[in-house]
Amino acid sequence: MKKDIHPEYHNDTEVVCACGNKFTTGSTMKSIRVELCSKCHPFYTGKQKFVDTARRVEKFQEKFSKQTAAAAARKGKKVKKAVAVAKKTAKKAAKAEK
Repeated sequence: MKKDIHPEYHNDTEVVCACGNKFTTGSTMKSIRVELCSKCHPFYTGKQKFVDTARRVEKFQEKFSKQTAAAAARKGKKVKKAVAVAKKTAKKAAKAEK
C-alpha cells in the first residue's frame, strides 16, 4: 500500500440522529449526523413516519381527499336519481291500479 494517500480512520466516531439517539462507530469522519436511525426508522419500529421537507406527502393527501370527495358526490347524485325514478314508477303503478 502507498503511504499518505489513505484518510485518517477514527475508531470513536459519534453518530447523532435527529431523534436524539447517539452511538459510536468507526469511520473516516470525526462525527456524523443522520436523519434516521434504527431507533426511529419505520422498518425497525413498525410505525409510519413521513420525513417530508417539501410538503409532497401533504399535497398528495389533499389531492387524494378531493378526489374521494368528488367521487362521493357523484355517487350521491346517482342515488338521488335512482330514488326519483323509483318514485315516478311507484306513482305510475298507483295510477294504473285506480
